[in-house]
Amino acid sequence: MASYLELINPANGEKFRELPYHNWEEAKSLLLQADNTQKQWRHTEISERIQLVKAAMDYFRDNQKNIAEDITRQMGKPISQSLNEVMGMIHRAEVCCDLAEDALKDITLPKANGLRRFIKREPLGVVLDIAAWNYPLLIAVNVIAPAVLAGNTVAIKHSSLTPLCGKAFEDAFKFAGAPDGLVTSLIMDHQTTEQVIQSGLIQHLSFTGSVAGGRRVKASAGSQFIETGLELGGKDPAYIREDADLDLTISNVMDGVFYNAGQSCCAVERIYVHESLFDEFVAGAIECMNNLKIGDPMNESTDMGSLAQYSGLETIQKQLAEAEEKGAVITRHPGPFPDGENYLLPAILTKVNHNMEIMLEETFGPIVGIMPVKSDLEAIELINDSPYGLTASVWTRDAEKALEIGNQIETGTFYMNRCDVLDPALPWVGVKDSGKGCTLSVLGLQQLTRPKSFNLKIDR
Repeated sequence: MASYLELINPANGEKFRELPYHNWEEAKSLLLQADNTQKQWRHTEISERIQLVKAAMDYFRDNQKNIAEDITRQMGKPISQSLNEVMGMIHRAEVCCDLAEDALKDITLPKANGLRRFIKREPLGVVLDIAAWNYPLLIAVNVIAPAVLAGNTVAIKHSSLTPLCGKAFEDAFKFAGAPDGLVTSLIMDHQTTEQVIQSGLIQHLSFTGSVAGGRRVKASAGSQFIETGLELGGKDPAYIREDADLDLTISNVMDGVFYNAGQSCCAVERIYVHESLFDEFVAGAIECMNNLKIGDPMNESTDMGSLAQYSGLETIQKQLAEAEEKGAVITRHPGPFPDGENYLLPAILTKVNHNMEIMLEETFGPIVGIMPVKSDLEAIELINDSPYGLTASVWTRDAEKALEIGNQIETGTFYMNRCDVLDPALPWVGVKDSGKGCTLSVLGLQQLTRPKSFNLKIDR
């Protein structure tokens, strides 16, 4: 008897779909097909690959509303944000297309001693993308588009919360005329996923998720000598200097805190404010929070829907209780509290310190702690006092000072006067427990290839 994955709307608890799991034999068959397809796809011209990816994006453009509604039903994101995600994903893919030809071209060395020498970028083979639910299109496309452009085929194992997004990618590439097996959606439990990783049928593994999940995936992949990219957790800081433009800063930083209910690896989760601006910043932050409309995510006027899963809610509540016990002052959104067990009213914490878990460990919800600091040096020390290093932002009118601070911060991406954004022309990369490898940009495209050296004796 086949087993099924039940899809539950986190906003109302209703089951709205069920999908059959692929067992090991089914997954193996699909991976073998992907391997056979890749042996042909690797020889296609880069112009053909670019054309196909762009055509797949047309599918998302034509079906934006239906796909956005699926995202909202699966993980509770407000429909306005889901619609934006579809278009943002298309933009990322198209930037990858624009970068692909230069990124993947041969590297030619000067002729010397009768030798013709060049380096070719060879595709890796079958790429397994284990994608996350919080940005189910944006995160997945970071791997899918570059992988296809580089001459690989892709098997998507999407989160159990958002499997319809994996199916949307498969449907999009079929719509574009891709050969069977170029992009395949696999719905698998943990056991089957581990079998796939250890099967020898994939040549690259990309995982987005928790640090603990990343360690398990890395351990499973270790015996296979396959390339592995890991995008893991974050505890991203913002530092507001004494010369910051508060009108600009407050609105943008708090959007970085609360967008997608704070369920982003690069959401702002801790804020350090120069003591001269602290009271004014906190007052403005609370005002921003209180203006949020919380409720039914299918309502276009909703700013924040439910959390995606109850386990995340429980973790946050434990962090809040621990912080309050240690002296934190919690200011909560005034409500009203929406119906549904997965909702959480956003909160701002003051009188926090780094003895509290909420300032050290990933929260993944609409919660932020705010601390005063006396100097740049104190801010830098606190920012670096973290096991994570995904993004960090500094808010200041002094660009040179921002660069000076940025060079001292342990992070994958450094921002001045912006946060919680991603430029697909720049590599998305984490340090420390935030990840290994990179996606996007020229470097992300190249990471899905291996170098092959050609050393030809032309002249005697």
